Amino acid sequence: MTDDASAGRPDPVSKIDTSVPHSARIWNYWLGGTDNYEVDRAAGDRYGETFPGITGIARASRAFLARSLRYLVAEAGMRQFLDVGTGLPTADNTHQLAQRVAPESRVVYVDNDPLVLLHAHALLTSTPEGVTDYLEADLREPEDILARAGRTLDLARPVALILSGILGHVADYAEARSLVRRLMAGLPSGSYLSLNEGSDTDEAFRRAQRAYNESGAVPYHLRTPDQIGGFFDGLDLVPPGVVPVTRWRPDTAVVGGPPSDVGHVGGVGRKP
Repeated sequence: MTDDASAGRPDPVSKIDTSVPHSARIWNYWLGGTDNYEVDRAAGDRYGETFPGITGIARASRAFLARSLRYLVAEAGMRQFLDVGTGLPTADNTHQLAQRVAPESRVVYVDNDPLVLLHAHALLTSTPEGVTDYLEADLREPEDILARAGRTLDLARPVALILSGILGHVADYAEARSLVRRLMAGLPSGSYLSLNEGSDTDEAFRRAQRAYNESGAVPYHLRTPDQIGGFFDGLDLVPPGVVPVTRWRPDTAVVGGPPSDVGHVGGVGRKP
């Protein structure tokens, strides 16, 4: 593990609060993972009672990430990736997807969750040709993230910024947009943004999220599709634009009609 994630830092286990549900652990539970606690499973089940579609949303968001990464590597030719708000490792993490197509890809993960830090060794595997690194850092400090990521990535060359379900933790929309702008400002022309966030278009989803936010867990704020689209201002959108994640370049035609919409909206944009 790198010095960013180990030397001189407190034991991450001591910082894990198992008395309060945590969004990353609940998300891991919905994806079928095992890096969660009883408090997370109980919160996830309560959420699902109000909004049974949440498991499908979690999986659709993950599938969008995989498809957008395949586009970025295979079609856009990207070889550098900055994944901010990494979340807990599961199958087909960013470095695995990118290096499967282009083994020389370089990936930097960023998170400030102590449980993610505990599992950072799983994120630090790499092909011999490529590199992966993990930074313990906060989304709200984009200049610090860029400065430290520049030890692994060549920020004079295009980088793909990955923001997957993280901006909802920033309550103020103007601040969230500013964080995206500041991160993209530190990346050169030809860089990309892959982003998906929870949208407020389903009343059951809104009710479940309100109840979750009132539980004492770190809140997550759903946004309108137009607000999510606003994160791409100044970028050239890759077709089909900012859409429900199931409709962004689906892998195969769905028998009986187009993919069903889910409560996450996302897209990919290129910095001119």
